[in-house]
Amino acid sequence: MRWCVSIGAVLVAGAFAGGDVASIAAPGPSFQLSEAKPDPVVDVELVLAVDVSYSMDMEELAIQREGYAQAIVSKEFLAALKTGPTGKIAVTYFEWAASTDQKVIIPWRVIDGPESADAVAAEIMKTPIRRASRTSISGAIYFAMPLFEENALHGLRRVIDISGDGPNNNGAPVTLARDEAVSKGIVINGLPIMAKEPSYSTMDIENLDWYYEDCVVGGPGSFVVTIKERDKFKEAIRTKLVMEVAGLVPEPRAIPVAGPRESRVNCMIGEKIWQDRWGR
Repeated sequence: MRWCVSIGAVLVAGAFAGGDVASIAAPGPSFQLSEAKPDPVVDVELVLAVDVSYSMDMEELAIQREGYAQAIVSKEFLAALKTGPTGKIAVTYFEWAASTDQKVIIPWRVIDGPESADAVAAEIMKTPIRRASRTSISGAIYFAMPLFEENALHGLRRVIDISGDGPNNNGAPVTLARDEAVSKGIVINGLPIMAKEPSYSTMDIENLDWYYEDCVVGGPGSFVVTIKERDKFKEAIRTKLVMEVAGLVPEPRAIPVAGPRESRVNCMIGEKIWQDRWGR
């Protein structure tokens, strides 16, 4: 089951700070890796896939980068880290744009406390910000999947965390990539960025949150955290990471995204807009 999460509705980060975890959410579904895998040595293998396409302005890119760095060292994140059976996670961070444009910023790192969290945050912040053309969410998913096999630190859960401000307009259809990842036991969560008004000059769409819910995220307990205000950017990133690290899902008061049904959004809308405007 997939869930839609609003920052106002799910104050997970604040609950961790106050120590009240059980009242916010129940542990999310977990799944076993193949029998050939060794016993898990981390609670989650987390791939952070971050959009750097030209539709993201420089301020958004800077806030996004700072948001991830600050979230990783926050007291809420470090408290969530302690709730797992091993008390540590493996994380890698890459930036993506077109289907052939992905760049690993942080190779796999283990975070097991404040010191390692500080080191990862510093790595994130020291890399120069870049921008690139096109938006291929499917390319990001296909790039992320083999990263789990390259990581020697096997976890109870495998999660791809995708943030972006537009629909897929390059590469394979996003639903094909999503379904392949889910078939491998990978959960995909989303952070659709809707902090500016849609513009004809960009690839923005009005219901990007619906697009992420219906076309991008998938797997047991997958969810979407939507950003609609720039001043909520960092809070949203922190909330999402806390939920992923602790294996939480929203309380039922957050409206669940229904099971199999007709999508509310055309999952090929990005490709259609690109074709209509640029004819290729």
